[in-house]
Amino acid sequence: MDTPFDDAPEQGVLAIPYERLSAEALDAILEEFVTREGTDYGDYDYSLDDKKAHVQQQLRRGDAILLFDPVSQSCHIELKQVLNVHGWSGDEDGRY
Repeated sequence: MDTPFDDAPEQGVLAIPYERLSAEALDAILEEFVTREGTDYGDYDYSLDDKKAHVQQQLRRGDAILLFDPVSQSCHIELKQVLNVHGWSGDEDGRY
């Protein structure tokens, strides 16, 4: 079964505490994430700000995790329950 991290580097994808980012950096990551192709909100029409706020709330609650791939230099936000279902859990260094 493919997982979101099948192409992850051997050293692992890093979990980044969103609180450590500047407001500008977090906003840019949120915007890039919610505007990716394939992002589907069904029959609902949300504004860009609403989408970003929703994802930020998931990060605050700990329902989602901000991940960074050092090889591709890219960020991804994933639901914690999805990571857990696939057997991924962060180690003491924040690697997934």
